[in-house]
Amino acid sequence: MDRNIVYPGGIPLDTDMLSVNRNVMIALGYLAQAVLGGSTVVDGLGCSSTAPASMSVTVGPGSITQMLVVDALSYGSLPADSSDPLVKMGINVGVTTFTLVAPTTSGQAVNYLIEASLEESDADPIVLPYYNAANPAQPYSGPNNAGTTQNTQRTQRVALQLKPGAAANIGSQSTPSVDNGWVGLYAVTVAYGQTTIAPGNISTLPSAPFLTWKLPHLVPGFGSGVQVLATSATFTVPAGISQVEVEVWGAGAGSFASTSTVASGGGAGGGYARKRVTGLAPGQTIPVTIGVGGTGGTTAGVPATAGGSSSFGTYASATGGALNATASVNSPQNGATPGGIGVGGDLNLMGSSGQSAFMSAAGVGGAAPLGGMQSSGSVGVAGVFPGGGAGGAGTGANGSTAYNGASGANGLVVVRW
Repeated sequence: MDRNIVYPGGIPLDTDMLSVNRNVMIALGYLAQAVLGGSTVVDGLGCSSTAPASMSVTVGPGSITQMLVVDALSYGSLPADSSDPLVKMGINVGVTTFTLVAPTTSGQAVNYLIEASLEESDADPIVLPYYNAANPAQPYSGPNNAGTTQNTQRTQRVALQLKPGAAANIGSQSTPSVDNGWVGLYAVTVAYGQTTIAPGNISTLPSAPFLTWKLPHLVPGFGSGVQVLATSATFTVPAGISQVEVEVWGAGAGSFASTSTVASGGGAGGGYARKRVTGLAPGQTIPVTIGVGGTGGTTAGVPATAGGSSSFGTYASATGGALNATASVNSPQNGATPGGIGVGGDLNLMGSSGQSAFMSAAGVGGAAPLGGMQSSGSVGVAGVFPGGGAGGAGTGANGSTAYNGASGANGLVVVRW
């Protein structure tokens, strides 16, 4: 970053301070470009209905980062620099309110567009005191004592504007196009007869350039948000988010019961997939399926079962631990194999097979990736979560007792953004 040099006894110049301001702005602009790139990025500026509800919406504090030039106009005594590009940031610390009007024709609706742009302007005009050489104790009011006001700040703000579309039959109305130099953020739909704006009337545009991560996201495994899904559910893409990172574990297989003379093998672990999912739209819903751990076999002759598959929509999935085709109620000693496998991920891993029994000692349950193996016991031991296969059952100290197997661990889906 450039720095000014001044000397003792030198007469201070207005350009000394102006150059410092410009140099700091240039340094911050290049830092912002190194982190965010040169494309327009928006952070914050959340749109919501009012409380109590009304026909208005508010856009909260936030920022816009956009590629402009160093100074399109002269900056005090410094000349304009309109040829050198620079990333600049406009910041709003207050709330902006827009009032919407419903269509006047029954059966119609209208879409309003909320768009943003970086606005740079000179503001805060005041009458400045100037040095009066004829009478230093009595300063001039403004240049040449003319009482003229002069702007004292060059501000960078987020300009926001509301653009109404054309009213049309409900379902056929369209959102207005974004103006040149602006970026679209939200569409707000208002129908005939509507007297309040509800959250469901506000939607984030898929093309809105909201920042999709925070600095902790640069550290592997961390993000600005996380949702852990241990049961089947629906994941809703948060506002301002267009990509997520998802981890999927399949469920583990159960272990067979032992017989009075033969110990049982361990269940196989579920698979694992990790994927960066891009191109999502805020508010989009994605079904999430969590595989259920396989059930343990019983001494009454009920066989063990395989683990269920887990999935994050159609983007990534992981199968559950399988059963060994050679293992059965009467011959339970073989460990379950193969382990589950990840499908569709950027990284797909297989769970480990269950260990076979050895004489009266039961087999160890297989692990899902990033999980742990399960030790065996006299009675089968449930698999390690997430996705672990169950440990097998032994035959007792005297080698003549049958014991039940155990269930595999359920699968898991973790979503970070």
